[in-house]
Amino acid sequence: MKPTTTTIRDHLANYLKREQMSISLFSEMSGINSGTLSNILNKNRPISMQQLDRITAAMKLAEGHFYELYIDECFVHATPDWRRLGPFLHRCAELDKLDCIEDVVRLMMDNLSYIPMLFEVAEEFYHAGKWKPATLLYETIAESEKMQHSERLALCQYRLFKLGLTNDQQRNVIIAAQFEYYVDRLDERYQLDALNELINAFGALHRWNKVQELSEKLKIKATVHYELNGRRKQEETKRPIVFYILYSYLASGSAYYHQKDYHRALEYVALYANHSWVKEPDEEERVVMNQFHEWAEANQYIYKLMAGQFEVLPEYLDYISTKENEIFPALCDIVKAALHYNQNIDHVLQEYRSYFIYQEQSNRIGKVSSQVTDDRYLRLLLDLGAYYLRKDEYHSGIRCVLNSLKFAIEISSGRGMLRGVGLFEQYREFASETAKQEYKMIISEVQKLNEEKVGFADSYM
Repeated sequence: MKPTTTTIRDHLANYLKREQMSISLFSEMSGINSGTLSNILNKNRPISMQQLDRITAAMKLAEGHFYELYIDECFVHATPDWRRLGPFLHRCAELDKLDCIEDVVRLMMDNLSYIPMLFEVAEEFYHAGKWKPATLLYETIAESEKMQHSERLALCQYRLFKLGLTNDQQRNVIIAAQFEYYVDRLDERYQLDALNELINAFGALHRWNKVQELSEKLKIKATVHYELNGRRKQEETKRPIVFYILYSYLASGSAYYHQKDYHRALEYVALYANHSWVKEPDEEERVVMNQFHEWAEANQYIYKLMAGQFEVLPEYLDYISTKENEIFPALCDIVKAALHYNQNIDHVLQEYRSYFIYQEQSNRIGKVSSQVTDDRYLRLLLDLGAYYLRKDEYHSGIRCVLNSLKFAIEISSGRGMLRGVGLFEQYREFASETAKQEYKMIISEVQKLNEEKVGFADSYM
């Protein structure tokens, strides 16, 4: 009985024997020195990552074919050497061999001296857009350092927060709450962006008290930074410091608006409309100031609308007609105001019908958070459904409600599902049989989703 082939050397030796190939010929094919090959076969020399890939290619095997064996030989039955370990992690990331990364990193956790090097690799993956392998490393490092309260742990949690946010709102609640605990432990150069992103996450989840709390913290930190250091250095934050100060006012105003305190919301509009305190603004700061000036003007209109001053609507429509980026968010709020005050806006819906579809949003200073856009679009579908149903336009209303339910499932919005179900049940007698059947199928998806989410939440307990 032939012995079982268990090592890479055995595979190579068998290949040479089967193909009746000399070491010299294989040396030419692989680009590895014949003496080095001889030493590898005689177990006098370990196999480097580069040599492993060359041997694999010369044997006409798929990239990464021997990686599981390499783990066993070099990292399980031998002391891990970073000269092989680092390149191995990079090659696994390139080939998307996540199982191999997970196996190796688990083995390394017995030796905490590897953590700084693993963290550097995770950062390289992160900045190269290799999200999955980066996430694996950050999770492992965070687990190993959870009792250390280090800046590295906080940065791992920040990276995991950013990588973990999706269009799944129930998941985002857990991820945002988990990261909030670490935000104050971050190095100062990350704190402003982290607070800004947390505000966006909690805003999309309608956690307005959290938005107010974090906005106040952002205002204090950004103001102190501006007073001490003036305008930012390029590497410190994503945007000029004035952005974070103004954004803290914008977020606070938005929180008051959603809590129906329109008077306080308008007070905050005045704060982010006023830029007189900015010292000799440069071009980048002027772009930010112009964007906040636009937002202040637009929000002043919508806050007045929501306060019942519908006479400003024509002026507001004139304003957004020349500002493409403002049309979608404006329509979301106009429909909400019309529904609240029982106003007819059919002419608006007709004129801007092409904007009532989901699409990514951006402005002068960058892309709008996808979580914010998701929340707006869901609210728009629900408000449109309620608006049409109130006007006895049952076909259009039911269609919007069904679409809202589908989108609520897509982003796992429990709030959206509840409101959509409530609207459909209220007007069920006016739905067609086809619509009722579609609704029945949607409800089965809701039930399935809820079962899955219970399991996900339990895994975080």
